[in-house]
Amino acid sequence: MASSYWLTNVLLENGYQFDNDVITGTLTETFHLHVEDGRIAKIVPANIELHDKLPKKNAGNLLALPSFAEKHVHLDKTLLGDQWRAVTPASSIFERFEIEKRVLPLLPTTTKERAKALIETLIQAGTTHIRSHVDIYPEVGLANLYAVQEALSDYEDMLSYEIVAFPQHGLLRSNSQELVRQAVRQGATLVGGVDPATVDGNMEKSLQEMMDIAVEGNVDIDLHLHDPGQLGLATIKRLAKLTEEAGWQGRVTVSHAFALGDMAGREADDIAHMLSELGISIITSVPIGRVIPPVNFLHDKGVPVSIACDNIFDSWSPFGNGDTLERASRFAELSGRVTEFKLAETLGFITDGITPLNKAGERVWPQVGDDANIVLVEASCSAEAVARRANRPAVLYKGKIVSGELKQ
Repeated sequence: MASSYWLTNVLLENGYQFDNDVITGTLTETFHLHVEDGRIAKIVPANIELHDKLPKKNAGNLLALPSFAEKHVHLDKTLLGDQWRAVTPASSIFERFEIEKRVLPLLPTTTKERAKALIETLIQAGTTHIRSHVDIYPEVGLANLYAVQEALSDYEDMLSYEIVAFPQHGLLRSNSQELVRQAVRQGATLVGGVDPATVDGNMEKSLQEMMDIAVEGNVDIDLHLHDPGQLGLATIKRLAKLTEEAGWQGRVTVSHAFALGDMAGREADDIAHMLSELGISIITSVPIGRVIPPVNFLHDKGVPVSIACDNIFDSWSPFGNGDTLERASRFAELSGRVTEFKLAETLGFITDGITPLNKAGERVWPQVGDDANIVLVEASCSAEAVARRANRPAVLYKGKIVSGELKQ
């Protein structure tokens, strides 16, 4: 792909159709995008004839959407690229840990091979940014980290990524503090943790140690928190206090955060305000059959929220296909986001908040200067793409076609 070319006949959202202040549809128009050095250099209406001799790639009037960010995945755990394996029943999370530790080393495929199979699946679905958790524990050391780093390095020009040093078996319980510190020194960009009260058995010490490692290494935090009810809420409140004390505002994420689904009334308002003020993000995989964070409420209160896939065929679950758009559609259906605007807004939960239009119907993406990270979809608008889980004939990262193809 040339470093400078025209992406022609691209359908862009250009406003909303209103009826008595109610959004009843999305307006679109066809444009040509000049892509140069990975960014959008010009946006011109398609009725303007192009006279320069730059190469042209025809989008065929496909709708352009910002490419997706998969904010919670486990590249080192997936069984993709290997044969089908039934999930072994486990009576507790601790038994699940032991099953996984036995299964993964015996697979005929390598961690790197399976990670690459999942990366390719994610890219084909429209993802050009990945945050992967990588298990760190004494029996495996930093081997998973190195394997995932090697896998991702093969896709350096196809996506961006973050790696979380994740003590799956408990930071304290598995005595992995020094290993996690080493992982940060070896390139992990976030520190993880899991259920400080129930897995580590000491909420205060676990959270403090996690924060200390993050501050020492100048990296962000992403905590797995499954604990429900007041125990989970107490964990979130304590993490928030540590975030404030460390000056780590905007650098902390709580994944799963099921306890937020148990809050109500004044407490819900107070916690949402606290999360918003500290810039603490929430990530949900929208599991079926259990309480999840109140995403609509949190979003309305200014809390950053993302939707992600998490398990994708591993020792924990046989499900998951790496399709973040499908996951967003599932959330919209489960939460009653059926209107044109609410469906379009849902897209922002898988794009780090980027949507083509704002609520007033003004086009905010793409703009000149934006990275040319684009998913071209078979849909008339964002709302349809989310609701119908649109086909994605092509995916671009910094102007390079990383999945699919376009007409000359």
